[in-house]
Amino acid sequence: MLKWLWVSALVMVLDQLTKLWAVSALNYAEPVAVIPFFNLTLLHNTGAAFSFLSEAGGWQRWFFALVALVISGVILLWLRRLPRDKVWLAIALALVLGGALGNVWDRLTLGYVIDFLDLYYRGWHWPAFNLADSAIFVGAAMLIIDSLRAERRDNS
Repeated sequence: MLKWLWVSALVMVLDQLTKLWAVSALNYAEPVAVIPFFNLTLLHNTGAAFSFLSEAGGWQRWFFALVALVISGVILLWLRRLPRDKVWLAIALALVLGGALGNVWDRLTLGYVIDFLDLYYRGWHWPAFNLADSAIFVGAAMLIIDSLRAERRDNS
């Protein structure tokens, strides 16, 4: 099922292109309103999801990069061994892989991940994210759906 790696490559390319656009078009930490609950706001995230460990002093850059690379290796092995009829699962894994590699590229080359998508409701803001994060989220949701469908089939 390595034939689905094109999805990972597409996610990585689109992620990097959108980040390049954000860096060139947005001023750091200055929100640009798009619609009433969505801004474009360029931010640098040195931590993980929700800026976890962003103030840890620098070691987290290498730790999170290593974790992402190990997980990417596991996903590649999983894809390689996946039966041909598991297309949904292959696409889910490819989305997660592309997102992880898109963010690890930033982390290794810049020392932080570029985020610029900002959802909010009144004074509450979801942590800023990017296309790679979105691909990881969609892929993870697909993995959960796949496991629930498999569980339901097993219980039938």
